[in-house]
Amino acid sequence: MAEPSPTIGHWIAGAVELGAERCSPIYDPATGQVTGQLALAGPAEVERAVASARTAFESWSRMSLAARTGVLFAFRELLAARAGEVAALITAEHGKTLDDARGEVQRGLEVVEFACGVAHLMKGESSESISTRVDSTSLRQPLGVAVGITPFNFPAMVPMWMFPLAIACGNAFILKPSERDPSASMLLARLLQEAGLPDGVFTVLHGDREAVDALLVHPQVDAVSFVGSTPVARHIYATAAAHDKRVQALGGAKNHALVLPDADLGVAADAIASAAFGSAGQRCMAISAAVAVGEATGDALAAALAERAAALQVGAGSDRSSDMGPVITAQSRDRLAAAVEGAIAQGATAVADGRGLVVPGCEQGFFIGPTILDHVTEAMDAHRDELFGPVLVLLRAASFEEGLALINRSPYGNGAAIFTQDGGAAREFRSRVSAGMVGINVPIPVPMAYYSFGGWKGSLFGDLHVHGREGVLFYTRGKVVTERWPQRPGGVDYGFPTQS
Repeated sequence: MAEPSPTIGHWIAGAVELGAERCSPIYDPATGQVTGQLALAGPAEVERAVASARTAFESWSRMSLAARTGVLFAFRELLAARAGEVAALITAEHGKTLDDARGEVQRGLEVVEFACGVAHLMKGESSESISTRVDSTSLRQPLGVAVGITPFNFPAMVPMWMFPLAIACGNAFILKPSERDPSASMLLARLLQEAGLPDGVFTVLHGDREAVDALLVHPQVDAVSFVGSTPVARHIYATAAAHDKRVQALGGAKNHALVLPDADLGVAADAIASAAFGSAGQRCMAISAAVAVGEATGDALAAALAERAAALQVGAGSDRSSDMGPVITAQSRDRLAAAVEGAIAQGATAVADGRGLVVPGCEQGFFIGPTILDHVTEAMDAHRDELFGPVLVLLRAASFEEGLALINRSPYGNGAAIFTQDGGAAREFRSRVSAGMVGINVPIPVPMAYYSFGGWKGSLFGDLHVHGREGVLFYTRGKVVTERWPQRPGGVDYGFPTQS
């Protein structure tokens, strides 16, 4: 008789709580096997989580900046020491390769390091004598309880885009991670506790839409950060904003790479293949559409990309020989296969077709191999839709202007890249492309932690991007103090003892 799968509970007030009876299975995407069960929060768990966070906020927000950043410095050291353990949990539940998982943890660490300098970032300004004996000072204060709703594709990095800055600024933070890969968030919670974070300042609440909708309307929640698909981002933004919460909701993407005839095609093909197929294409900054200027450029690029796709080793993420792992669920695999079939029916050509891939020893895994669809047009579903998998579409444009216009017509505006050796063309692209993050001969232009991450158009709902300076602004609110101290008759009394 098989052993029952372990159940992962919530992290509330510094302890694990199983809570409600509803559970969701956790899979190993490489084998298709259930490896655990996840407790899903109901109304009672939501109430306990928010109440614990609100209580913790009252004391945490009054702690000195030095004390708060001291916890983050300690957390940074603990996380760096156990990065391999976090990466292994990510690979086991997400499926990405261990190298990809380690890279994810490293990018999260960079935000932790940035948050350690929050004392400088929260400094206000002052002006003396704005009127007679009147001075003015600005300062920033924490909001209260912040909620982060994060996706499956980066179960450690995306939460670390949010909670280090939120708690450094003095807020309490409730993380609602993806149900697909929850274990990394639980280890992060334990490391924060070990670093000295008071119980209740950081909470992990697992759940589905029931928990999310309860958090969006809860009167004791002050801010909501979200990363996910555009339809859900739109719902998150509309619902939370209607209940008077500050919201940043990052949506989907269809990131384009414009390849000019003068580009080094070897460099461009290497970069685009890596950006399209790394982490099985399950990245909001993946290059999922390449636009070649000129038929000759398109033909050469298609051949070069097909050669690189064929050379990729697909297998379990825990296998060091694997270049690419599975996608997150069987449903994702089947949806991607259907999208490829639909594109071919609409006239696209598959120069690399990953459908039906079977990995020896992982026959029940959720695998689809690198896929390249050539001669895709702007009207095809494979171009219009965010496929979120290892499927790259290749379009043709007659000129730079035509290619740029095609990219700018996309409803998404997360990232865009250009490959060229012409500085003038690169500068024109940088200035005119409708995207929040731009790469010049760089396929995935994800900013470092001290800049901010976020797109335009249907890729962002709200005004402020995540991490960097904008992250500090999001998790704090400004206050301006104007003061005047009247001069006493006879001068200032300093309270010194006197002799008569």
